Amino acid sequence: MSLFNPEGTSPVVPSAMARIERRLPYPGEILVRQGSRVEPEDVIARTLKPALPQIINVARALSLPPAQVRRALRREKQQKVNAGEVLARAPGLVGRVCRAPVSGMIVDFDDETGYLTLAPDPVEQSIQAAMRGLVMEVIPYEGVVIETLAAHAYGAFGVGEERNGVLRLLALDPSAPVNPEQIDARSAYTILICGASVNAATLKRAVAEQVRGIIVGGIEERELRQFLGWSSVAAWQVGRHSWQWPNPRHTPDPQLTLVVTEGFGVRPMNQAIFDLLSAQDRQEALIDGHTCLRLPLRRPRIVVPLARGGSTQVEPPRPQLRVGATVRLLDADHLGQTASVRTLPAAPRRVASGARVLAVEVTPADGAPLWLPQTCIEVLT
Repeated sequence: MSLFNPEGTSPVVPSAMARIERRLPYPGEILVRQGSRVEPEDVIARTLKPALPQIINVARALSLPPAQVRRALRREKQQKVNAGEVLARAPGLVGRVCRAPVSGMIVDFDDETGYLTLAPDPVEQSIQAAMRGLVMEVIPYEGVVIETLAAHAYGAFGVGEERNGVLRLLALDPSAPVNPEQIDARSAYTILICGASVNAATLKRAVAEQVRGIIVGGIEERELRQFLGWSSVAAWQVGRHSWQWPNPRHTPDPQLTLVVTEGFGVRPMNQAIFDLLSAQDRQEALIDGHTCLRLPLRRPRIVVPLARGGSTQVEPPRPQLRVGATVRLLDADHLGQTASVRTLPAAPRRVASGARVLAVEVTPADGAPLWLPQTCIEVLT
């Protein structure tokens, strides 16, 4: 997985306007107006979610030949039925009956097979704002765009839907691992700020304690597969043509949103990200695990609404690469470390791999200067 971000957005944004788009899965009704102020738990839209049709083998249920089922039916096509209501009854004083498994409408019956098709009633589904802010745009029948001044932190990859909760600092050091014993009832409905790694047991314990999300530096690939229930590496190939994680609509919801800031393995969280999140301990936040590594690029992120005042910048800043800039290192040997730019030549230079590329000389906080390709650094400030 490449950690290079071609858009140049810093992974740490202390203050900028956040625009959150909240969309219904199906066309529906929008319950707020442009300019409305909303809180995280406010219901902003609702819709009716259609259910898959159910095919009922009436012939088998009644132990009758398909040709005789028509006479046994007690309901007709386009007729509404309730759950448990009798659809058909076999002849005889104590003949077998076939009941509707769900409420819905009979849409078809096949005389040749004895199968009845039942369309279940649609289920009402609503979405919440998930973040405190101002409704800046209403998309008719689809959703809204909410804007608020916030701190942002972007990860390398993530898993899970948008969820809101209160940030809780669980690891006091970005290089410390988190164990299942550290998660208890006090973690319910929170977004946990962890350190260098978590395992499958910790993630399962978090789900059991109703944790909304986890932010961590790294995770072993086998631990993530175990938590998600993916038995082999073949599961990662789903959606590979788009470099996108499996569509959340087509995979079970893990009941938890995970944002990994550095990558696979045991990786201490970058100090700048850890400091930003730690400073917002006990504050409401939104965590989003959606990841897409091809255009349109989408990085998992954490958004923490701030009190009004200060910056009103709409787009996250894109700091320029320059001498003296603070950067985050992305190569395998120094992933997550912070350094400062020492030299920035205009001509390509030979690096350790032997290739001639546009390179930059950086000085890590606790090491000697080294040359890295420009694609192996990410500008913080």
